[in-house]
Amino acid sequence: MAKASARHILVAKETECDALKTQVEGGTDFADLAQQHSQCPSGKSGGALGEFGPGMMVPEFDKVVFSAPVGAVQGPVKTQFGYHLIEVTSRED
Repeated sequence: MAKASARHILVAKETECDALKTQVEGGTDFADLAQQHSQCPSGKSGGALGEFGPGMMVPEFDKVVFSAPVGAVQGPVKTQFGYHLIEVTSRED
């Protein structure tokens, strides 16, 4: 069965998500930004969500995690919780 590990940053506004993505692309550490900005409790651990399988996250999140290239930052991804930057850290199909 497929499984993946990912980390994310959750914010309320798409513009904030875009600004954070620009910082990550410019070399700012993803985990540092997650600790400073993420509204998810996972922010305390650099946004790390651990390992999970398909269907364990909301559909919009799942779709990205199980299709995006490992190591590439994706987003903004809108869910009912807000806007996410997502980085797949590992995946087994």
